[in-house]
Amino acid sequence: MNDRIVNRGSAYESVLSTNKVLRNTYFLLSLTLVWSAVVAGFAMAMNLPHPGLIITLVGFYGLMFLTEKNRDSGLGIVFTFALTGFMGYTLGPILNMYIGAGMGHAIIPALGGTALTFMACSAYALTTKRDLSFLGGMILAGFVAIVVAVIANIFLQMPMLSLAISGMFVLFSSAAILLTTQNIVRGGETNYISATVTLYVSIYNLFLSLLQILGVMGGDD
Repeated sequence: MNDRIVNRGSAYESVLSTNKVLRNTYFLLSLTLVWSAVVAGFAMAMNLPHPGLIITLVGFYGLMFLTEKNRDSGLGIVFTFALTGFMGYTLGPILNMYIGAGMGHAIIPALGGTALTFMACSAYALTTKRDLSFLGGMILAGFVAIVVAVIANIFLQMPMLSLAISGMFVLFSSAAILLTTQNIVRGGETNYISATVTLYVSIYNLFLSLLQILGVMGGDD
């Protein structure tokens, strides 16, 4: 009898812990998305230049490393906002470039598509009883395929390959959202800072990929 009470108590504590991680993740994610949008809007209004590929990569991976290294302390939150603010800054010049190229019409549909995809993936991951752990292997394989395709396109400069890469990013990001959300629900992810960063990066890549696809398709019309 005592064992049953202990087991029920442990299960209850586990559910509370999971709900807390999920709640904190979504709260922090919403704050970082708003913060990133504000920084992107400022960069657009000031017509700030893009930092370039090297600075972008160094800034992204450097801040990502610092965020993960400090994810169990208050500094983790500071670096999370530094990372998402930096990514928001890189987004501003990209959006201005699309507007300047006459493809600004794709921004709102891309935002809508990103929001719908995130909500659909999250809802499915929160409600399904299916184990989505198999997506881990697919995400790794997809990452390798994307890296190879991106390197190849640096030399080939093929528009269709660029669209294919964007399509792969859409699938890659959607799978990451599904897997991360279910990991939180099932207790596999217990750190809300790590979960927030993973979901934010997935949303960021999803938006840019849809923006490119819709921009090119709309431009062809």
